[in-house]
Amino acid sequence: MNTELFEALKLLEKEKGIPVDYMLSQIEKSILVACKSAYGGNNDTRVEMDPETGKFEVYLNKEVVEEVFDPNYEISLNDARAIDASVQIEDKIGVRLDPKQFGRIAVQVARNTIRQGIRDGEKSQVLMEFQSKSHEIVSAHVEKVDPKSGNATLRIGKAEAVLPKSEQVAGEVINEGDTIKVYVADVKSSEKGPRVIISRTHPDFVKRLFEKEVPEIYDGIVEIKSVSREAGSRTKLAVYSRDENVDPRGACIGPRGVRVSAIVNELAGEKIDVVEYSEDPKKFVAASLSPAEVLKVEIDPTGLKECRATVPDNQLSLAIGNKGQNARLAAKLTGWKIDIRPESGFFGEDEEEALEDEKYIGDGLDD
Repeated sequence: MNTELFEALKLLEKEKGIPVDYMLSQIEKSILVACKSAYGGNNDTRVEMDPETGKFEVYLNKEVVEEVFDPNYEISLNDARAIDASVQIEDKIGVRLDPKQFGRIAVQVARNTIRQGIRDGEKSQVLMEFQSKSHEIVSAHVEKVDPKSGNATLRIGKAEAVLPKSEQVAGEVINEGDTIKVYVADVKSSEKGPRVIISRTHPDFVKRLFEKEVPEIYDGIVEIKSVSREAGSRTKLAVYSRDENVDPRGACIGPRGVRVSAIVNELAGEKIDVVEYSEDPKKFVAASLSPAEVLKVEIDPTGLKECRATVPDNQLSLAIGNKGQNARLAAKLTGWKIDIRPESGFFGEDEEEALEDEKYIGDGLDD
């Protein structure tokens, strides 16, 4: 019986990753609960378990007395000396128990304690497994896709996680049986178990893809300074080289674009603009509006992070982008509010600025 128990625990560890030592502690806990139920509240026990030898013994400690009034807590001197001839009155002695003698209710309580221990152990293992992968990209097997919600149930190692439709790249099709990459954005512990947030739309998903694809980033020569993304459509990536002999954009794009192409394929054709980061905000803002050409950038002298970027007339729409996307991503990438103007100015703009100047001069004269 004992050998079968320990073999079962080893199998549980192998299949579910729950350590044998943890389950032994849960069994000991269940024995305390059972003893308390079966022996009038006495749970002063000693449990000896050894998986190597198959030893599994339970002792209930009782006080040695001349006359027994409560057999749950006391044992007579004669009975005690049958166990250990050296005991004296008021000593404590362990009386070996047969777990089979526990009452039905006590056994049920013990089973429930063990089952709860297994559930808690599983939750703990899942939490530890995901915490070790937090903020990283992992490969996942698609087990099920809900036809109504579009949510995908994924198998990641020995654990399951749900990829909501909202965290999937727009336009991509995920099928049961596929192996896909996901980003573990966050891992939280809750009463219902670990809550894992996985995503394919998170900006750091693209960042991690570049770190895996570009050796210079992995080695720390090239650094990703910032990422702005509208998943499924376009991403902008600002990169910086710590080595003046290494072109950060060239490293990320790769020979004939092979590196960036691999990432574009992973993202189902999402466009990626790799721009060079600069400490000079004028240069950084100009680069961020790629693929548009920027003629000049003027910084707001008030100290606010606002600027005006001037582009050739024929590139205004390119700088702004479809529904303002290029300008929006550039602003997120740089952290600057960017006012994009055509080289010739907007119709009526000169008159408005002249009126503002006259008002300013007039206000000064009034003073």
